[in-house]
Amino acid sequence: MPLAASCPRCTSPVTGEGASFACSAHGPIEPLWRPDEADYDSFAELVGRSDDLPTYLPWPMSPGWSIADFGCVGHDGRVRATVTTTVGTSELDGEVEVTIVSEEPGVGLGARCAGTTYDDPGPQISNGPPAIHVRAGGRTVPLWLVDDAREDAPDSGAPHHAEDDILARAVFAGEADGRWLWLVMRPASAALLLHDDWLLADVTGFGPEALEMPFGGPRPTW
Repeated sequence: MPLAASCPRCTSPVTGEGASFACSAHGPIEPLWRPDEADYDSFAELVGRSDDLPTYLPWPMSPGWSIADFGCVGHDGRVRATVTTTVGTSELDGEVEVTIVSEEPGVGLGARCAGTTYDDPGPQISNGPPAIHVRAGGRTVPLWLVDDAREDAPDSGAPHHAEDDILARAVFAGEADGRWLWLVMRPASAALLLHDDWLLADVTGFGPEALEMPFGGPRPTW
C-alpha cells in the first residue's frame, strides 16, 4: 500500500502535490508520508525514502508486538523526520502503544505525537538529570521527561483536560546525532517497562531480520 501525504502537525486535510503541499490549518508544509495500513511493502517504501535518516524500532520486539504505523516527513528526496508506532500488551498495563520520532528541529511531528505545546521539546531538556537512557544508533542517548500537555490538542469534541494527557501518555525526549529523539508511551504507566540501555534499532540498516518484522494492530491515537 503506497504512502499518502498528510500534515505532520495535525490531522487536517492537505492539498497539492510535489513541493506545493498545504495544510488547511498550517499552510504550506513538508508532508508526512504515511500508509493507510501498515504492511511490509509500504514499510520498504518508507525505508527507501529515509535511508539518510534513522528509523527506529524497539528491537528485538517482544512476542505478540507488531508495527502498527510509520511514516516520514519531507519531499524532493530530503527526509526531515521519521516515526514508528509499535503496539502490544503488558501484564500490568494491558494494551500499550510506543511511538518513536527522530526529527530535525522545527518539524513538529514529535510534538503532534506527544501532545506538547511547541514543535521542539523545550527547556526541560537538559534541565536536571535525565529520566532514562536508551541505546540508539549504537550509542547511549539520555532522555528527559516532557510533561507539557497541549491544552488545545484536537480530540473528539469532549472537554479537554491537561491532566488527562499526563495520565494517558509518558513523553521522553533528547538529542541524538543532532536531531530530536522522542519516545511516547501510552498509557503513562507503561513507562515502567523502560530500563537503561533499552535498545532502539535503526531499521534502515536491517538485512534478513527485516523479514521477521510483524505488522498490524490498532492504528495509533496520534
